[in-house]
Amino acid sequence: MTGISREDALALDAADELAAVRERFVLPEGEIYLDGNSLGALPRATAERLRHVVEAEWGRDLIRSWNAAGWIDLPQRVGDKIGRLVGAAAGEVVVADSTSVNLFKALSAALRLRPDRRVIVTERGNFPTDLYVAQGLIEQLGGRHELRMVERDAVAGAIGADTAVVMLTHVDYRTGAVHDMAGVTAAAHGQGALMLWDLAHSAGAMPVDLDGCGADLAVGCGYKYLNGGPGAPAFLYVARRHQEAFRQPLTGWMGHAEPFAFGTGYRPADGIRRALCGTPPVLSLAALEAGVDELLAVDLRAVRRKSLAMTGLFRRLVAGMGLELGLELAGPEDPAACGSQVSLRHPQGYAIVQALIARGIVGDFRAPDILRFGFAPLYLRFADVWDAAAALRDVLETGAWDRPEFHRRHAVT
Repeated sequence: MTGISREDALALDAADELAAVRERFVLPEGEIYLDGNSLGALPRATAERLRHVVEAEWGRDLIRSWNAAGWIDLPQRVGDKIGRLVGAAAGEVVVADSTSVNLFKALSAALRLRPDRRVIVTERGNFPTDLYVAQGLIEQLGGRHELRMVERDAVAGAIGADTAVVMLTHVDYRTGAVHDMAGVTAAAHGQGALMLWDLAHSAGAMPVDLDGCGADLAVGCGYKYLNGGPGAPAFLYVARRHQEAFRQPLTGWMGHAEPFAFGTGYRPADGIRRALCGTPPVLSLAALEAGVDELLAVDLRAVRRKSLAMTGLFRRLVAGMGLELGLELAGPEDPAACGSQVSLRHPQGYAIVQALIARGIVGDFRAPDILRFGFAPLYLRFADVWDAAAALRDVLETGAWDRPEFHRRHAVT
């Protein structure tokens, strides 16, 4: 494959500065996991952390653990740790709810911060839940606002004096293309608009500098590159300069200034805690903290270097399959312009992915025709990349994908 041998890949593994980190994760024998951009692998430390929470903090100490074990502070404590991964200062990130719920909070607050403006600008290819949340919020507000959806390269030109907030996903979920965070944020601010980033596919995979870029608001999930487990809680960032005026619609008791005073009127807490709503999910937060701690133990710049090397290698390995086998690269040609994934187009993309999964090469599919391969540098090897590309070529050359069971659509693709 393009003159790159498996021995070349093994040599890259021997020189890998992150090679030892792989041992800190549970990975099924004989499987190459290229879906960490959708669900991260299980850190070995997570099971022991949860065992302690379940058996000691919950089982033995029961309700005392809200104070003794610091359960009540988990949203802020884990939020501050995630803040270190996304370029936020202490007290600017909190963990709570899901990405969709946090997006609803952030968008609602943004519109209140710009009451004389009526437009939310986004790209047409944004992740659907982001679009749905915006549409639902506009309906809740009586239809007086507009969701202005434009093509990716038209975003900056669509921002005007009527724009309240620009809402974008930093790394495109289909193609992996990365927005210029600093440039787009500056364009929004130049028109007096706020900037809201969705970091679902960038947090934990690459350095992010929210404060340095001047971002106003951001959300992100905990179950992808943060390795927090299925359904892990999400996070919400509010720049400190906005926190005093930040008003979100889900005014639950954990966002109250004095939740245990049990007053009948709502008063928002100081700082980022006002972004909370209901009781923290302690078990999920404990699992997420274990995943985040693994990332804090390494240099994110090294993670990004390995990511670029792996995605670059995979691109070179599959380059010769294009015209010959019907594959087309989806997204920018330059690996540096993408997140930690490679996306390919093929008319039979779904069946091809299922055939690969049957061989232990786990990627995923995104409609209508995208084969998506995520490269999580903490636990993947360069030999895995080579083997995955070899399997892809074999599946295409032999037509192994064209079996009835591989065309049968599952509920989750």
